[in-house]
Amino acid sequence: MTKEQQLKYFREGFPWMDIAAPATPQRGIEILDDAAIAACVGYDGRAEVAGRVKFVPASGAASRMFKDIFAGMEQPNDAVRKLTDQIRSFAFYEPSVFGNPDAGSDADCSMVARRLLTDDGLGYGSRPKGVLKFHRYEDEVRTALAEHLVEGSEYMRNADGSVNLTITISPEHRALFEAALAEVKDKYEKRYGVRYNVNFTYQSKETDTIAVTPYNEPFLCDDGTILRRPAGHGALIYNLNEVEQELVSVKNIDNVAVERYLPVTAKYKKVLMGRALQLRDAIFAFLRRLDASGPEEAVGLCRSEILPFLRDVLCIELPAIPDAELVAAVRAKLDRPIRVCGMVKNLGEPGGGPFIIREKDGSTSLQILESVQINPGDPAAMAALKSATHFNPVDLVCCLRNYKGEKFNLPDFVDPDAGFISSKSYQGRPLRALELPGLWNGSMSGWNTLFVEVPVETFNPVKVVLDLLRPAHQILQ
Repeated sequence: MTKEQQLKYFREGFPWMDIAAPATPQRGIEILDDAAIAACVGYDGRAEVAGRVKFVPASGAASRMFKDIFAGMEQPNDAVRKLTDQIRSFAFYEPSVFGNPDAGSDADCSMVARRLLTDDGLGYGSRPKGVLKFHRYEDEVRTALAEHLVEGSEYMRNADGSVNLTITISPEHRALFEAALAEVKDKYEKRYGVRYNVNFTYQSKETDTIAVTPYNEPFLCDDGTILRRPAGHGALIYNLNEVEQELVSVKNIDNVAVERYLPVTAKYKKVLMGRALQLRDAIFAFLRRLDASGPEEAVGLCRSEILPFLRDVLCIELPAIPDAELVAAVRAKLDRPIRVCGMVKNLGEPGGGPFIIREKDGSTSLQILESVQINPGDPAAMAALKSATHFNPVDLVCCLRNYKGEKFNLPDFVDPDAGFISSKSYQGRPLRALELPGLWNGSMSGWNTLFVEVPVETFNPVKVVLDLLRPAHQILQ
């Protein structure tokens, strides 16, 4: 995207998403019964697939995780006092670093915050989440990265015993990740009977976007150059495009739990993978039948079977199309990357939501939207937002090859109009930043999408450090 195109988005904004309805269990979100769950798990176990990989976005430092702790480092706030009071419950607690602090002492609270975040102690304020100590077991302490390795051994194992992981990181953090991996790799390979293939990949600097002032003029650094910033997780579509394997599980680095949660986590990941492969094979069968059909027979197949499938399974309804154009339009909807997204019932957690939207071509589709993409001045859109029943925990399974076994070029399916503008600062100066269409939002707009309900037990993110006190991150005594 050129500088001029970016400036146009800053000045004119992005179009609001045209919401037809929230995706709900009545239409748009599949609620699987026990038989369907078992069928999906079984299908995952026997379907042919050209390799599996766990794709884990893990770029950036954990500074947002410690925002409240930074704020209370000098004048202790409630978050710092709770951190101090519960310090022995955190996996990163070391008596030699923190001692036995008193939460009623301002000096002790400030000491705990300082030793957690700065180089006076653990230096966690500048480290990535993936290498932080998340969970303490009787015989070991695990980082978030270590828990992803354990998860991978359970549900991403290939036929040859390999477990592939592609982890997006920042270049300055590579040594930290490599050290965290080296600490557990051999041990876990022996313990779980697998062979890990871990690929660390960087968000390309070429995807950085320019920043502007609050008045939409280019934001200039002290040396006179225009400030460029990482453009959000939407830039990772290019990293995902480099993946060679066909079946991809996408899950954020901080969404891991202690191992007693692994049975339910693995079960529903296999459900999502099996459902994705069922959908893949149904779509591939239609495309092969279209290839083998004459013109009239193809039109008949579209009207009698494929259009109802698109409507009932994928919530894709096409506008009225003459027979002469129908087969090409239907083929264009079928021959696309596939994603099956787990959705969790609304429980007040942060996250985007599932909706049915109207596309530019007049059709409808299933999409994951963030609140900033929804027009607050549109009563119908706000009503749809308020009536949404589920939210997006970022638990996706993707199929990246077409029915001929060829890789899709994923940037071809991005909606550039699905980005958004956010407010940030640089060296104390306010600025406006351009976020590329999110990886599971506009970057996957042109994909075939299915939403499946998964239990809340599969969603255990660590957005702030105090989340590590939740049961999913604590070993029961």
